[in-house]
Amino acid sequence: MHIQPNGSRYPWRFRLVIGLLGLCCAAIVWQIVHLHVLDDGFLRNQGDKRSVRHTVIPAHRGMITDRHGEPLAVSTPVLTLWANPRQLVGHEARWPELAKALGTDAKTFAERLRANAEREFIYLRRHMTPEDGEAVLALKVPGVYSTEEYRRFYPAGDVAAHILGFTNVDDIGQEGLELSYNDWLQGVPGRRQVLQDRRGRLIKDVQVVRNARPGNDLKLSIDLRLQYIAHRELREALNQFNAKAGSVVLIDVRTGEILAMVNQPSYNPNNRSNLRPEMMRNRALIDVFEPGSPIKSFTVAAGLMSGNYQPNTVMDTRPGTMRVATMTVRDVRNYGVLDLTGVMMKSSNIGVVKIALDIGAEPIYELLQQLGLGESTGLGFPGESVGRMPSHRRWPQVETATLSYGYGLAVTATQLAQTYAVLGNHGRKVPLSLLKVDQPPQGEQVIPQAVSDQVLVMLRAAVDGDGGTGSRARVPGYQVGGKTGTVHKTLPGGGYARDRYRSVFAGVAPISNPRYAAVVVIDEPGSGQYYGGLVAAPVFGQVMADALRLTNVPPDDLPALQQVELPPIDGGSRG
Repeated sequence: MHIQPNGSRYPWRFRLVIGLLGLCCAAIVWQIVHLHVLDDGFLRNQGDKRSVRHTVIPAHRGMITDRHGEPLAVSTPVLTLWANPRQLVGHEARWPELAKALGTDAKTFAERLRANAEREFIYLRRHMTPEDGEAVLALKVPGVYSTEEYRRFYPAGDVAAHILGFTNVDDIGQEGLELSYNDWLQGVPGRRQVLQDRRGRLIKDVQVVRNARPGNDLKLSIDLRLQYIAHRELREALNQFNAKAGSVVLIDVRTGEILAMVNQPSYNPNNRSNLRPEMMRNRALIDVFEPGSPIKSFTVAAGLMSGNYQPNTVMDTRPGTMRVATMTVRDVRNYGVLDLTGVMMKSSNIGVVKIALDIGAEPIYELLQQLGLGESTGLGFPGESVGRMPSHRRWPQVETATLSYGYGLAVTATQLAQTYAVLGNHGRKVPLSLLKVDQPPQGEQVIPQAVSDQVLVMLRAAVDGDGGTGSRARVPGYQVGGKTGTVHKTLPGGGYARDRYRSVFAGVAPISNPRYAAVVVIDEPGSGQYYGGLVAAPVFGQVMADALRLTNVPPDDLPALQQVELPPIDGGSRG
């Protein structure tokens, strides 16, 4: 019996198999052509995904300087160490050596590695100095790598901390000007293309895809020399009088530039390990308080502007007390009959209350508003307080009286300093600035120059006059004017504490040609001495004396030179 081959018996099967094989070959050939010719980027992209990486090129944060270019905040290059735990877990014998080099506990370090054994990235230590970082890398522990970053450093330490603020570990502003100008200071990171193996080890630095763009520098109005002086004098005053806190603000009256702004207690932004929240507060811009007697200058100014009063207008303050509705107004003692200058020199509550009851509260209120109380200073500082101004459709006598001597409203030290800067600028208000001003602004005339100059003369009498309350603010060789304040602190539930005070001094110098205005606030002096003229005025005097001397302001209160008659020069011949 003859048996035919399968191919002969079933020719269609043979052809089917051959056809399918041919189709498979054609598909393979097509795929090869497609991948290598028509779509040649696919394989390259797949390979790149396994080996090509893009790393960040950190951007240098802009520097902050004082008005003379002295660095206040700079970014320095540092090394950050990281590890691939999947690699490092296989070298457990070297963990103690690595932990010691990193300055960490060996047991804690081992537990952390085991907990992250499946990850490919963890930070070991950030922001190490290049020397310390290289020392760790020199151990050549498998799985340990480094990357470059920047760390913020503050050369002035705690002296300018409240103005500058600080950045976090990623160099992003968190407080102060570092926060408010973060977008200006922060650069744009770049990108670098590199080749890595499957374990993340660098094979080759391929190219820079985008260069890092550094941040912009920031030049402040602060004079670091004056900042140091104000910081030193305030700290010594707090120690001397056992006070809780304090602030000093110094302003150039012509440009509105803040030359010094210090607070106590302070902190070191370079070492924030023991930082407490209350130490971070810029009290000069955030804390509000009733200013007390320094407001009397503007009550008197409103009286002069009304036309009803002149510097020699006589006022009877006898017998040292005065009944206003349900309240009794008191002076420290019976000053008798005073002219308007005497009212300022003696800081008579009765004198200013009589002015306020005569002209009404509205002119005083409107003047204080025009001076900037109750609104932002425009500095753009994070968390700045606007203070508080009373508001009445009809002003009762009691509120009128308390407004005249600085109670019933709340201001910051910076706001109060701005009001005295207006007096020093002959009644012209210019915007405040924490940045250096190249061209003094035009400003706005808030108080007539004649009135402003009259008030300045009265303020000088309060410092240089016999029995003036601000005698401890005197500066030898200069005419100084200012106003003391001793204010009862308010209680959280309302009312005033009987034995807790704020000591205040606000003033201008030199009176003949004003350059600077300053305010000193001492919170809760605890030594039993709390009067503004005793606690705050000496700080003002020392800060102002150094400011005038360092900036070469000519003296305006030197004693007249005695005329000495010299003998005639002998013009005869010699010999």
